Amino acid sequence: MDSPLEIISNPFHDPVTFAIPFFALFIVLELLALKYLDDHDDELGENPKKGYSSPDTASNLGSAVGSVIINLGARFAALFLYFALWNIAPWHMDASNPWTWVFTLLAVDLLWYSYHRASHRIRILWAAHQAHHSSVYFNYSVALRQKWNPWGELLFWTPLPLLGVPPWMIFFAFSLNLIYQFWVHTETIPKLWGPFEFIFNTPSHHRVHHASQKQYLDKNYAGILIIWDRIFGTYAEEEDIPVYGLTVPVTTHNPFRLQYGEFLAAVRDVRGARSWRDRAGYLFAPPGWKPGEPTLPPESEVVHR
Repeated sequence: MDSPLEIISNPFHDPVTFAIPFFALFIVLELLALKYLDDHDDELGENPKKGYSSPDTASNLGSAVGSVIINLGARFAALFLYFALWNIAPWHMDASNPWTWVFTLLAVDLLWYSYHRASHRIRILWAAHQAHHSSVYFNYSVALRQKWNPWGELLFWTPLPLLGVPPWMIFFAFSLNLIYQFWVHTETIPKLWGPFEFIFNTPSHHRVHHASQKQYLDKNYAGILIIWDRIFGTYAEEEDIPVYGLTVPVTTHNPFRLQYGEFLAAVRDVRGARSWRDRAGYLFAPPGWKPGEPTLPPESEVVHR
């Protein structure tokens, strides 16, 4: 069995390493499609696509670099936790068994849905996640606008080593999940074949997730399988043309402000709170919560700042 250090230092354990050239290729192809193939019309009606903005793309790439550096250390620490939990698991799953892979891929996808939904409903998790939603553009470079605070996400994987999933498989399966999610960040792909749209996350579904209109807020949390949203009542069809970004748009391209601005806002709210209940609300209630309001307002009424 490889040690955590050997696992995390071996690029063969992380498919994202090999996907980077394809990410770059898809960005180039998307730019060419927007320039030469876009007829500014789709089934939703007249829809001039937003395309790319140089400052926004630079911010996306800066966020990607920071995410790679920070996540390397975070995953290294998480591996030790996962190995500790795996060592006390009552049984260990066999990585050579295909059914172990089926279980792990499905479990990672379901846990991603759970984390993703929680990150929109719990402010302290939203503070870590909101940078990914802050762009008013929607393109393949936005897929690289990743968070610099992965601690909440990593805690959501802790049931897997306790169930006997080898720790390296958890990261491998999650990397495959992330690679899949890259291609859904585009305006250039219309709705696909009905049965595929019913089962899998697609660009149409993910455009809804990144939209700021009220009917689209807190919908379509899927990683790979959109069936989780259909099962748990968070699915929405793409109907009106999406307007991307936060409900209160950000006014900066500085990755540090994008990544940590909401944390600072939460600290200010906590410091100004008059009771411990209010302090807890500012951290653990949904984004936009204020004292005197319901602790858990309907998801469609959450205001994302």
